[in-house]
Parts: sequence; structure tokens; C-alpha cells
Amino acid sequence: MLFRTAAIAALILASPPAASAADRAPTPEERTAIENALKGQGFTAWRGIEFDDGKWEVDGAVHADGKEYQVDLAPSTYAIVKKERD
Repeated sequence: MLFRTAAIAALILASPPAASAADRAPTPEERTAIENALKGQGFTAWRGIEFDDGKWEVDGAVHADGKEYQVDLAPSTYAIVKKERD
């Protein structure tokens, strides 16, 4: 019984953290900084913002040119690191 309990404990401790811990919405302060960065680069609207895979991902970012983009931002500087048409 002791071996079984130890084995279960080892499995729990070895399990990776939940994926939802990495994918998250921005805090109010982060949202303000991200929105200011987007506006500063000519974006006027966006559908969603989330932190995923070590970067901020902005879905459906509409640029002043009228085109829609998927935009990735650096995690702490909020600089655009990738921009591609949606």
C-alpha cells in the first residue's frame, strides 16, 4: 500500500502544469499597454488578446489600411514581433 501511495504521489508531482496556466487573458494593466502599443502602430480594433506560447497574440487586429492581421507582441515590451494577414 505504501508503494502504491508513493507511486501515485510521484505521478502527480511529475505531471506538467495545466495548459490553461500558460494561456491567459491580459491583466487590466497589460491590456492598456497592449492596446496603446497597437494604436501606436496604426491598429484601430481587435477581437481578442491572449498570452500564449511566450508571447501576446492579438486576433483580428484591424489596421488603418483596412486589412485584418494576426499580430504577435513581445511579452514585456509589447513590440510587434510578427504580423500576418488573417
